[in-house]
Amino acid sequence: MKYSQVVKPISYIKAHVSEVVRDITRKQNTIIITQHGEAKVIMQDIRVFEQTQESMAMLKILAQSKKSQLQGKVKPVTQSFADIRSRIEECKR
Repeated sequence: MKYSQVVKPISYIKAHVSEVVRDITRKQNTIIITQHGEAKVIMQDIRVFEQTQESMAMLKILAQSKKSQLQGKVKPVTQSFADIRSRIEECKR
């Protein structure tokens, strides 16, 4: 990402909002909006935002899995499936 192309002052956004939204949607990119020369907020294509959220959720799951593994809170997959089969049999009774 080239910051020279994605950093825009809020005055530019106000004057060109339709064009900016169209570009963000078409290019699926992110724009950094400045106010008084300081970065304040971003505008982002919703699909890019959703992908980022999904990636963050996956990373969180991986981190939790690693933590569980380090704490010894794991069991072999064969045991897990045996437990599931046992629960299914109990529900059938």
